[in-house]
Amino acid sequence: MITVGAVQVGDRDAPVFDPDADWDAAQAALLDAALSDGLPMVVPTAARLARMLAGRDPALSFGHMPPLFGEITAEAVAWCCVVAGCLPAEFPVVLEAAIAVLEPEFNLLGIQTTTGTPTAAALVHGERAIAALGMNAATGCLGPGNRANACIGRALRLVLTNVGGARPEIGSMATMGQPAKYGMAFAEGAHPLAMPLHARRGLRAEAGAVTVIGLSGTLEVLPEAGAETPEAVLRPALAAMRGAREASSGGRHREPGEQFLLLPPEMADAIVKGGWNLRAAQEFLLRESGTEWPIARAPEDIHIIITGGAGVKMTCLVPWGGGTFCVTRRLPGL
Repeated sequence: MITVGAVQVGDRDAPVFDPDADWDAAQAALLDAALSDGLPMVVPTAARLARMLAGRDPALSFGHMPPLFGEITAEAVAWCCVVAGCLPAEFPVVLEAAIAVLEPEFNLLGIQTTTGTPTAAALVHGERAIAALGMNAATGCLGPGNRANACIGRALRLVLTNVGGARPEIGSMATMGQPAKYGMAFAEGAHPLAMPLHARRGLRAEAGAVTVIGLSGTLEVLPEAGAETPEAVLRPALAAMRGAREASSGGRHREPGEQFLLLPPEMADAIVKGGWNLRAAQEFLLRESGTEWPIARAPEDIHIIITGGAGVKMTCLVPWGGGTFCVTRRLPGL
């Protein structure tokens, strides 16, 4: 016997396997059930599910996820975490991220069903939480190489696909998709330029938190030669934000939303050395974008995140043009 039962994950009966089940047979069964993202999966057994749930009520419901409105139960999220390779300590991150995407301002229905490329990325905050999880906020933070980053991002994506029902040509109509649809999670670093994002949003800086971001892709940005002034660092980022917005507009006017700029420590150092703080950088970017088609709704909607390792290369997270705002939730116990 290959299976010993099943749990409800979205609109599917997700198999739970005998601990001695043949690995190849289990992979084939997961593919046949349309529960796989195409990559090899950890075989979900009753023991692994129990360890992931850690005594939580498996039937506890946290809402329904579009587009097919599968129920977000603790058991369904735990199943996705197991097959993604998560450790039990990572379960709360995935669960809180799955709850966060349900907030109206995130616009999950649009993100899940558009023909465009967006997905939900998870950004984890709090030095103690990041250290406890073993996440990477330094060199190569966007991957590959760090198990926690990779598995948390993959698990969240599996929840969106399997619980939400955003499968290709069923709930998801993405013309092409993008690599981040396999999963994207990373951690925020620390720097005097700015308080961490969750602290800017009213949570205690030492608390663990997760922010979900609706993004359509990433853009690498280099500073102007020398990067000797804040303007030299930020002008190329503004050009990238403008270009991405224009390219995704289809000639239509879109209401201003938010932006994410990932700054490595060297570029944050250059801004501080120039005498600027976070607010000055945000106001510069918004002011210089003009009033006809501003890049963001307000200065505080330009989220500058310190992360990454040595080097001057920045990353713009391209926001989904259909309209989305990030959501932050506290991580209980972290």
